[in-house]
Amino acid sequence: MSVKKESDLYLPVRRFLEHRGYRVRGEVVDCDLAAVRGQELVVVELKRTFNLTLVFQGIDRQRITDQVFVAVENPRSRKRARWRDVHGLCRKLSLGLMTVTVGARRSSVSVELEPGPYRPRKNKSRRDSLLQEMQMRSADFNLGGSSRRPIVTAYREEALRVAYRLKLEGASKVAVVRESAPSPRAGSILLNNVYGWFERVDRGVYCLTQEGEKAIEHYADVVQVITQSTFDTGPEMNRKAS
Repeated sequence: MSVKKESDLYLPVRRFLEHRGYRVRGEVVDCDLAAVRGQELVVVELKRTFNLTLVFQGIDRQRITDQVFVAVENPRSRKRARWRDVHGLCRKLSLGLMTVTVGARRSSVSVELEPGPYRPRKNKSRRDSLLQEMQMRSADFNLGGSSRRPIVTAYREEALRVAYRLKLEGASKVAVVRESAPSPRAGSILLNNVYGWFERVDRGVYCLTQEGEKAIEHYADVVQVITQSTFDTGPEMNRKAS
């Protein structure tokens, strides 16, 4: 049974809290639902679906009590990534989260999250990965928030150095490209050929494809910078990237 209006959520949540010993009242000083048990005050804001308005309401009610829940209809299809984001946002804002399943004969309420202080665990591997990527990029080639062209990562920079060197020298052995590009990962870049820029013409020998030629033109601004900075300081860059 689908919820047609916010008030359809009220009775199931009220019964849920009353069953736990709370005295419940609806629409109290701008709050959809207020519940009292001894000195404990719980406030619940109701919405059919999770949205920004509900978040703002929940944050505002935290001025009244720490025990604030937001309640929504239990989504029939929980898209894993989005629902994980909903959990994460509520947790970071110290908001409790309830989901309500409304049935023709019986309704149920599930407490997904209890309100409480949030102390996130830092992800060291992601931090290290970010710092390494920052260190290995030659310059800032990407406009934050833009999707006009693929992101110029440190890997793409290195692949462009390899492509440019093959354009200048023609078909070359991996060892030559590794030294002259310079590119510590030349072997895997040429072998894996992620972007389709390279072609193997003999054992350990590669040349540039038409796609590689186009890439050099498309990323001309990047090629100009990385060829100036790396070919003058090849050994140093080689050590940093390794």
